[in-house]
Amino acid sequence: MSSEFTLESFTVESSDDGVKLHTRLFKPGPGVIDDVKDNNFAIVLVHPYSVLGGSQGLLKGIASSLALHGYTAITFDMRGVGKSTGRPSLTGFAEIKDVVAVSNWVSHSLSLHKILLIGSSAGAPIAGSAVDQIQQVIAYVSIGYPFGITASILFGRHHKAILKSPKPKLFIMGTQDGFTSVKQLKNKLKSAAGRVEIHLIDGVGHFQMEGPAYDAYMVDLILKFIQSL
Repeated sequence: MSSEFTLESFTVESSDDGVKLHTRLFKPGPGVIDDVKDNNFAIVLVHPYSVLGGSQGLLKGIASSLALHGYTAITFDMRGVGKSTGRPSLTGFAEIKDVVAVSNWVSHSLSLHKILLIGSSAGAPIAGSAVDQIQQVIAYVSIGYPFGITASILFGRHHKAILKSPKPKLFIMGTQDGFTSVKQLKNKLKSAAGRVEIHLIDGVGHFQMEGPAYDAYMVDLILKFIQSL
């Protein structure tokens, strides 16, 4: 593993409505990385629910660790968060444009043409809705997808997009997730197309799993999933 990475900030504009998104690029250091099979690869991370204070800062630990393992990782503040312009939406549908804009920027400006899309909490349904709108996305990882009945009032209309996508999918969830039960997760994923993997973390709750204490655990799962693609 490399001992360093570089961090750069950019502004990415959504071509659809001109929203400007504050974006951070975590690049591997100059050390030779043996683990990375494909230098044409990027990981775009989508943060938890903007309305409840979600921001790209919550994903810094995972992104920086992925860069230390030799992968280019990108985080960004969705509309209305931090230095990004615009207003957040309640249901996360406007934010799909943000994921598409950043992914297209990664492909065109960084010339990285294979993207793994990762969504955390409410970022998981938003990223899931974007997966098949972005040709360069080759796979998807969900950290704590809110499939439960109450959460579905806000995010239920996102479910169909990721369930019908043929792209490989990994769903990571704590067995004590307050938004989704293990039974609800498995019932939802019965109808999912393509390759679907579930990884359950025993005894762990939704917000606990998203905390920095589990960053290294998440990175390990993500790296194994990438190597299996």
